[in-house]
Amino acid sequence: MALNSPWLHARSATSADDIDFEIKGQELQFVEIELDPGESAVAEAGAFVWKDAAIEMTTVFGDGSADQGSGFMGKLLGAGKRLITGESLFTTVFTHHGSGKARVAFASPTPGAILPLKLSDLGGTLICQKDSFLAAARGVTIGIAFQRRVMTGLFGGEGFIMQKLDGDGWVFVQMGGTLTERHLQPGEEIHVDTGCLAAYTPSVTFDLISAGGVKSMLFGGEGMFFARLTGPGKVWIQSLPFARLAGRMLAAATPGGGQNRGEGSALGVLGDFVQGNR
Repeated sequence: MALNSPWLHARSATSADDIDFEIKGQELQFVEIELDPGESAVAEAGAFVWKDAAIEMTTVFGDGSADQGSGFMGKLLGAGKRLITGESLFTTVFTHHGSGKARVAFASPTPGAILPLKLSDLGGTLICQKDSFLAAARGVTIGIAFQRRVMTGLFGGEGFIMQKLDGDGWVFVQMGGTLTERHLQPGEEIHVDTGCLAAYTPSVTFDLISAGGVKSMLFGGEGMFFARLTGPGKVWIQSLPFARLAGRMLAAATPGGGQNRGEGSALGVLGDFVQGNR
């Protein structure tokens, strides 16, 4: 039986397993994936919610992709890429070994949205924040993307290393808060808080721009730089990155805590005091 969802996709021929799926929930979402016999889904460790009995779960070293290589060095390379991006050395593969249809579900660990993307519609590659991968069809490769500009790597919010997802199948990435998509025309430019930049296609140029004068950088609470994204390509922006949520929870939990209006003050506690956050 087909899943009734606006996210249900039309099947097409790909090298990755061509899965069906449904996104459920609003702020605390999970994705329910429907597998045919022999199909598999790969998920981040700890994302599993439930499955039908016909689906077998195995833990693999690396990302479980088909091109990772069957030898030890191939698996070690795949696991190393995941370790560099801050993920677990292991992923979990769920394979349907029965007949008919079977389902498995995965949940995002933080409030926000699960974004389903077909990599073949994006030119085969998506660059995203390091902890955004949730699940994918078997055949998608999880790699790393280096920021070549020194300043972007140092102050770009996600550092020198981001996650790169390659292939032609479906991937499910987790974003914090509310998500918006911008399709930039050639030369079109937008400025985004570095922590709110969730993902973008490789055709987009990512660098930094000053947040303003010295006063704005020190006391504005928005950090020293904005992410400058220049088209053509697609950009996804999240309203509540996990680091911001965690920072405000920590500020409220610590003695004298409370509001933490800005996460980027260059003066730290002194900046909070001057701005009235302490």
